[in-house]
Amino acid sequence: MVVGVLRLDIRLYDTQSLKQKRSQVNKITARLRSRYPVSVAEVGCQDLLQRAVIGLSMTAGSESQLESVFHKVESEIESCGFAELLDTDVEFLHYGEDFS
Repeated sequence: MVVGVLRLDIRLYDTQSLKQKRSQVNKITARLRSRYPVSVAEVGCQDLLQRAVIGLSMTAGSESQLESVFHKVESEIESCGFAELLDTDVEFLHYGEDFS
């Protein structure tokens, strides 16, 4: 079993208030939850208007499965139109024996 953790540092466009930022971040996280089998939450930069750090995690049988979903998630952020992906960080945690 492999657990993948992805951290996305994003810049939000045209946010004038923390309420508007929260709305945009909620749209992004809801969209990711509905389209991909991931757990997702805003994990940093909550007090900054145009920045957000979003954390995702997923469990799978191999790193390649996780990488595939994480690349799709990154593409989804880049194509949403109101956010720019600034940086990503990925970590994989391996548990148990490899039976393959």
